[in-house]
Amino acid sequence: MLCIVYKSARRPETFVYVAEPEALEKLPAALHQGLGALNEVLRFELTAQRKLAREDARLVLQNLEAIGYHIQFPPAELIPPVDPTG
Repeated sequence: MLCIVYKSARRPETFVYVAEPEALEKLPAALHQGLGALNEVLRFELTAQRKLAREDARLVLQNLEAIGYHIQFPPAELIPPVDPTG
């Protein structure tokens, strides 16, 4: 399956995987707004056996088939902790 990866302009290290550019229209409005502009960074043929840097290819494929997109959020160590005191 063709896989197109877009990088969020607003959220560092956050990527959206789709099988076709039109699938970006399936993103919920609030999610799309939170991600900001999406810039294409990569196209490749995705198979269940393909090794991906931070994602499980089978999960990405499942999400593409079930909901039309997959979101890759930054690893936990890159997300700054929330200050509980405000």
